[in-house]
Amino acid sequence: MPHPEPQRSHHPIILFDGYCHLCNGAVDFLLARDRRRVLRFASLQSGLGQRLVRRCQLGEPPPDSIVLVVERRCYVRSEAVLRACRYLPAPWKWCAVLRMVPRPIRDGLYDWIARQRYQWFGRREQCRVPGPEDMDRFLE
Repeated sequence: MPHPEPQRSHHPIILFDGYCHLCNGAVDFLLARDRRRVLRFASLQSGLGQRLVRRCQLGEPPPDSIVLVVERRCYVRSEAVLRACRYLPAPWKWCAVLRMVPRPIRDGLYDWIARQRYQWFGRREQCRVPGPEDMDRFLE
C-alpha cells in the first residue's frame, strides 16, 4: 500500500542511495530515457530526501530502497521502480506490466539485489554531484 505524501509536486521525485553505484546507474538510465524531463531526483541522504521519507511515514531513510514520490503518494522497492518506468517512452514504460507479478515475489528479488548491491557494484565515497546539463532535475 502506498504511503501518504503531504506535499503536492508537479514532478515525480525519485529518492535514491547517493552512495550506491547501482542506484546511480539507475538514475543515469532514467535521465537518459526521460526525454520529457518529467522526473526529479534527490538522494536519500540529502536534507530533502530525509524530510520526504519522514513525511511519507517511512521512518528512517530506507537504505535498501528507492522511493518514488508522486503527488500525495510514496512508493518503495519494486513498486517504485515499476511506477517510475511509466514516465519513460516505449518499450521501457511497458515494464509496468510486471506489476502483475505478486509484490512479495517482486520485493523479494528487489531485497536480495539491494542486500548485495555494495558488494557487487561498489560504493561511492561521496554522494552524486549532477552535471550541469542535469542540475535542474536534482532537487538537492
